[in-house]
Amino acid sequence: MKYFSILIMSLALLSCSQKTEQQITSASDYEHYLASKPAKTTSKYFELWNSKIKPDSIQLTSFSIVGGEYNRYFQQTGNIDYLKKSEQALKKAVEIAAVGKPTLRRALARNYISQHRFKEALQLAQDSYVKSNGLKETQSLLFDVHMELGNYGTAKQYLDSIANDTDFGYLIRKAKWQDHQGYLEDTIVLMEQAKYKAQGMQNENLILWSYTNLADYYGHAGRLEDSYQHYLKALDIDPQNAYAKKGIAWIVFSHEKNPEEAMRILDSVTKDYQAPDYYILKAEIARYMGDDLAYAMNLDAYIKATANPNYGDMYNAYHVDLYLEETAQYPMALALAKKEVINRPTPESYGMLATAYLHLGDKEKALDLVQNHIADKTFEPAILYRAAEIYKANGLKNKVLALKKELSEAAYELGPILHHEITQL
Repeated sequence: MKYFSILIMSLALLSCSQKTEQQITSASDYEHYLASKPAKTTSKYFELWNSKIKPDSIQLTSFSIVGGEYNRYFQQTGNIDYLKKSEQALKKAVEIAAVGKPTLRRALARNYISQHRFKEALQLAQDSYVKSNGLKETQSLLFDVHMELGNYGTAKQYLDSIANDTDFGYLIRKAKWQDHQGYLEDTIVLMEQAKYKAQGMQNENLILWSYTNLADYYGHAGRLEDSYQHYLKALDIDPQNAYAKKGIAWIVFSHEKNPEEAMRILDSVTKDYQAPDYYILKAEIARYMGDDLAYAMNLDAYIKATANPNYGDMYNAYHVDLYLEETAQYPMALALAKKEVINRPTPESYGMLATAYLHLGDKEKALDLVQNHIADKTFEPAILYRAAEIYKANGLKNKVLALKKELSEAAYELGPILHHEITQL
């Protein structure tokens, strides 16, 4: 996750007029995808099953199907209210089910993962495991949850339990594991295998998912042409896919240094797609452009959007960055970072906590957290940048230089503003 420190750097050294020599994108490739078109959030199929739900309903099939449709609407619109409606329907389905309860628990667990309610998701997954219905599906879910919780050893055990190099689900999870271990090339090979598997199954949803995830990994590996083409392939399948448009906008901004075009792409997305983090990216681009009004407006849009209590803990990490880097509310940042460590004790959460301590003047405590919970436990550039700041504050020049070299190689992933700050380490 790009964090808020990238939004406050001096822009005098970052001329927005600079353009990269290597042009990858062309507006003519994606222009026809930018027309704003609200997602369709109803259908005869949905209305049929939704009409069967009454206040005292025991229509299990209705609740299950309606829950799935609400989740689909959330994916298409970014509207958190649909995800909460999906939760309500799935909880009712779990409550009344006499058979098939493990399947429904897994669906509800995945809903909780989307809401960053990881410990509740873990409990549901464990309950499903006991029932042993759909064992492989539950083992896959348990891998996913334990990775989110930072329980990497346990996650690896579940990954090994579903090992099957011909299975799409195993391939994408093995790819995620390899990426966590820092083996990007292996990750890409596995994701390419998964893509071919999805194409062989002619499963459009899995193909779309494969394209966008491969595009991300290609970008991390510096294969920007491949990344761009896979985002376009995703848009061929789903012309309204916000994530693919965001990916193209990042190439335009981070690689081609064309913030105006990147903002134009994102403006087309946020007309109808409501995920708050898109406003954070727009604020970053506006800051790079020196457009203070657009910067303030996008931060305000983010704050207003996340005021919806339905978001719960989903945007805690963004809030911590806001408190640390934008509003200097360090005690609030510390309290929220501590909460995130309890909810999700990952290197990312510990990185936020360490940075909060650093801003509060406790550089020794910050360093202790880095050494015990971040060093050698992650390869994520944004987290390593936090670690480098803390090493610098503690006078550990050799460690700073080692990370500086590694971070310099992640210039595209980190973006032009944070990349400039790395040069100042």
